[in-house]
Amino acid sequence: MRSSSLITLSALLGFLCGESSSLPAQQPTAGEISPQKYEVISELNQNASMRDGVELKVDIFRPKSDERFPAVVYLTPYNKTGNTARAQLFASRGYVVINADTRGRFESGGEWDPFSPLHKQDGYDLVEWAAKQSWSTGKVGMFGLSYMGWTQWWTATQAPPSLKCIVPEVAPPDNFYNCPYQNGIFVCWMMDWAGMVSGRNPHSSGPGPYGGFAVNREAAYRNLPYIDFEKTRHHLPTEWWSKWILQNTAEGEYWKAIAYQKPEEYSRVTVPSLGATGWFDANFTGTPGNYLAMKKYGATPESKNPRMVIGPWEHIINTHRIAADVDFGPQAIIDWNGYVCRWFDYHLKGIENGILQDPPIHLFVLGRNEWRTAQEWPLPETQWTKYYLHSGGKANSSAGDGSLSTSPPAKESPDHYTYDPEDPTPSAAFQNGHIDGPRDVSLSAKRNDVLVYTTPVLEKDVEIIGPITATLYAATSAKDTDWMVRLCDVSPDGRSSFLAEGVMRARHRDPENGGAFNAARLSILEPNKAYPYVIEFWRPTGNRFLAGHQIRVEISSSYYPYYLRNLNTGEDNIGLATKPVVAQQTIFHDADHASHLVLPVIPIP
Repeated sequence: MRSSSLITLSALLGFLCGESSSLPAQQPTAGEISPQKYEVISELNQNASMRDGVELKVDIFRPKSDERFPAVVYLTPYNKTGNTARAQLFASRGYVVINADTRGRFESGGEWDPFSPLHKQDGYDLVEWAAKQSWSTGKVGMFGLSYMGWTQWWTATQAPPSLKCIVPEVAPPDNFYNCPYQNGIFVCWMMDWAGMVSGRNPHSSGPGPYGGFAVNREAAYRNLPYIDFEKTRHHLPTEWWSKWILQNTAEGEYWKAIAYQKPEEYSRVTVPSLGATGWFDANFTGTPGNYLAMKKYGATPESKNPRMVIGPWEHIINTHRIAADVDFGPQAIIDWNGYVCRWFDYHLKGIENGILQDPPIHLFVLGRNEWRTAQEWPLPETQWTKYYLHSGGKANSSAGDGSLSTSPPAKESPDHYTYDPEDPTPSAAFQNGHIDGPRDVSLSAKRNDVLVYTTPVLEKDVEIIGPITATLYAATSAKDTDWMVRLCDVSPDGRSSFLAEGVMRARHRDPENGGAFNAARLSILEPNKAYPYVIEFWRPTGNRFLAGHQIRVEISSSYYPYYLRNLNTGEDNIGLATKPVVAQQTIFHDADHASHLVLPVIPIP
C-alpha cells in the first residue's frame, strides 16, 4: 500500500473558539468506563406514541436488572435492526438503548418524507417517552451517524427537558450546504439515496450501490429533465421529490421548515455535543459547522462546550485504516464506542471521569499518521496566504502553462476553455456517494476543459491547516454555469491526490451575501461579463505538501457524475431544462482581476 503523504485538518470560516493554541498529541481515549456486566433483555417491535397519535416501532435493549438506567435513543430511517449490535454493547454497560424507525419507514406509522418538520417533534416525543418508562432514570442521550446525526440536531433544537447529551456522527449540515444541493449544485448520490428511501422499505430504484442496480451513473443521469427521474424510477413519489427539484434555493419553504443551522435554532440547544467525522466524508462540513456554532450560540454553558473528533475516515467512520490505497497506520482505528461510553458515563450517569478535562478537539494528522489536540479553531498561528493563478493563456490540462505562486499577477492573458454538458469532466471514483479517500485525479486533469495551475517542485515542506477560499474572476458565454475548484497534492510519481474542493452555481453567487454558501436567491448573470466569485470550500482541508511535491489547483465547470450537469440554459429551475448549451468560459488573472486561493499556511519549525 502507499504510505500517506497527506495531512488533512479542517476549519470553517468565521467564529474562532477557545483561548489557547494546539496541544500535544493525544487520541480520544476511553479510559475507565462502565463495565460490561449485565445480561441484555431484548424487547422488539414495541410501540412509542407520538403527540399526533402516530406509533413509532422501537426495539428496546436493556440490562436484566431491577435497577433504573439512563436511556440512549437511536432514530433511523434505515431499519432499526441495523443498530442491534451497538445497542447490545451499551446495554451490557448499563444503558437502555431504544432503536426506533422514523415516521413512515418500515413498521412505524405515519407518512414518510425525509425532510418533514414532523421529525423534529418526533425526536422530542421519543426522548420524553423514554424518560418516563419504568426502567428509566429520566436522563436520555442520543447517538448515530449520517441521517441519525440530523435526527439528533433536529431533536436538540426542540430542547426536550430529559435530553442530556448527543453524539452526532458524520452529521450533514443543512440541505443547501451539502445535500441534496451543494452551493446550488445537485449531487448525484442524493438521486441514488432518494430512490432507495422513496417508500416505506428500501427500493432498487436508482443506479449505484444505493439503488442496488448495476447501472452506470454516468449514463443514468444523462436523462433529462431531472424532474422526470421519478418516471424512470417508478418508486419515487412525486410529492417530495418534486419539492427537492422545484425549490432550488434555501428560501424554499420546504427547506426552511427542516433547517437547523441558524442562530435562532442553535440558541435553543441546551445539551453538550460530541461530534465526529472523517476527512473524506462527503458530509464533513456539518461537524465543524455545528461545533463552531454551538461555541457561539449555545443556550447553556454545557451546550457552549462541544467536542469534535476528526479521523482519517470516510463516511462510515473508524472501520478502515486504508483509504484510496493510502495506509494511515494502526492508530487510525480507535476505541470510539469506548469514548462515546465515557461521554455517556459522565453526562447520563454522573461519573466523574475527567472527560471535560480532555481538549475539546482531537484531530488525526495524515502523513505523520498521529493524533493531535487543539483548544481553538482555526489555529491561531495560521498565516493566511494568497496563492495566485498564472499562465500565458494556455493553462488547459496538466500539460499547459498554468502555474501557481504567492506572487501577484501583472499583465497576463486570461485562460479559456469550453464546457460542453454533453461531454462533462469526469469525477473521481466514489462509492455510496462519498469520494472515499485521497483519490488520484491526474487522468481528468489531462483534459482541455480543465485549467491546471501547479507550483514548482517544493524545496521544503508546506503545511496547510484550515479553511480555504477561492476568488475567481470569471466570465461565461452562457446565461448560467458552474465553477468548480479543486486542491490537489502532486507527488513525484505523478499521482495527483484530491484533497478538497469548492463549487458554485454562477446564479447562486448572491453578491449581497458575499458569494457564501446557502445563497437565498438567484442572481442575474450577463453573458461574457466578468464577475468575482467568492467560493468557500465546503470541505476545508489541510495537508503537509512534502518537499518534492507540488501544490495544484484545478478549475472546471463540471465533475460528473458526482455533480449533476448544469445545462447552461439560465432557467430559474435547472430541473426542468432539456436542451444543453455549450459555454465558452474565461478565467482572468491579471493585476485588476487577480484570481487566487487563500490557503491557511502553518509555520513549520
